[in-house]
Amino acid sequence: MKIRKSAEDYLEAMLVLQEEHGYIRSIDIAKKLGVTKPSVSYAVKRLRESGYINMEANGPITLAPAGYKIAKRIYERHKALTAFLEKLGVSREQAEEDACKIEHDISHETYVAICDSLNEGREEKLGSYDFE
Repeated sequence: MKIRKSAEDYLEAMLVLQEEHGYIRSIDIAKKLGVTKPSVSYAVKRLRESGYINMEANGPITLAPAGYKIAKRIYERHKALTAFLEKLGVSREQAEEDACKIEHDISHETYVAICDSLNEGREEKLGSYDFE
């Protein structure tokens, strides 16, 4: 099933919040994405109905396995693209912004080539090829 870019953004934000804080709250999602709480409520409802997240009434939000897989793929791409753009001389802030736009549409082949270029001569590798 094809997932929308906005849903990928929400899932990625949830993964980052989980890693940063150990929990995911709607208010934090709204702040991270610069959207309203009603927008987050609508997105959370749709993501829960699609099986990408779990949430009990007034309970914490957690990524379901399917949601985690998508979030991880997008976040890995985001980090690799940001590093690649910075390597080209783009400022960190602009690289982050541009990576957000590119991460959804880049082909797997191009992503692998970017990672290979970044990883040349590095011990700690960037990117994961497990996602397509």
